[in-house]
Amino acid sequence: MHFIETFSPEETFQLGRTLGEQAQPGEVYTLIGDLGTGKTVLTQGIAKGLLIEEPICSPTFTIVQAYGQGRMPFYHFDVYRIGEIEEMDEIGYEDYFYGQGLTMIEWGNLIQEILPEHYREIQIVKDFEKGFDYRRITIKEI
Repeated sequence: MHFIETFSPEETFQLGRTLGEQAQPGEVYTLIGDLGTGKTVLTQGIAKGLLIEEPICSPTFTIVQAYGQGRMPFYHFDVYRIGEIEEMDEIGYEDYFYGQGLTMIEWGNLIQEILPEHYREIQIVKDFEKGFDYRRITIKEI
């Protein structure tokens, strides 16, 4: 486990870009953080690191958005509004989680029981005492 401090949205984006450049097919990342912590900015950076040019926004109402134009497929989940875990079965989550792309799951802690055995947990926390744009980003291998 290690953490990185960023002090601007641009730094958070660049961290995401680096993560995307290093990502390997079949990896799953969970992304945890309160509203407004920069989850979408980090995800946009990851997409850029995967060479995806399409605009990236949070799939809050569709649960999953798939992007296939980069160096590997990118599956972006937002499971905040999942009411029952069975909803994940209905969208065929296993095809994404165990596929050949990178899967990013915002609010992944809400579906912990169906996560793969190994994944990377990314947690973003604000600390206003260190500045409005400060973020502490912890990355942990599970």
